[in-house]
Amino acid sequence: VQLVASGGGLVQPGGSLRLSCAASGSIFRINVMGWYRQAPGKERELVARMPSGSSTNYADSVKGRFTISRDNVKNTVTLQMNSLKPEDTAVYYCNAVGIMTNTNNFNAWGQGTQVTVSS
Repeated sequence: VQLVASGGGLVQPGGSLRLSCAASGSIFRINVMGWYRQAPGKERELVARMPSGSSTNYADSVKGRFTISRDNVKNTVTLQMNSLKPEDTAVYYCNAVGIMTNTNNFNAWGQGTQVTVSS
């Protein structure tokens, strides 16, 4: 299973960015898709995740500013980031957990996309 992320970049404080991630491969079902981030010198942390239903989980630091959405048919996940702050600067990774067509479980990561919030 491969995940390809896109949409990072440089934005001023208060601006917006939209990250997208597409999963491909021998996928039977994706149970959870989400986004994590890792800032320099810090551990990777959860930003937002979305199980196969409509429920969502967000880090407290992004609630009200970020919105995660999924397309279960296309196996894509999107993170809309508004009111960005310098502390949102990090490499963002998409993640998918599910079952392959050969019944093996998978936990896949995208390549990471840099988000820099700076004036």
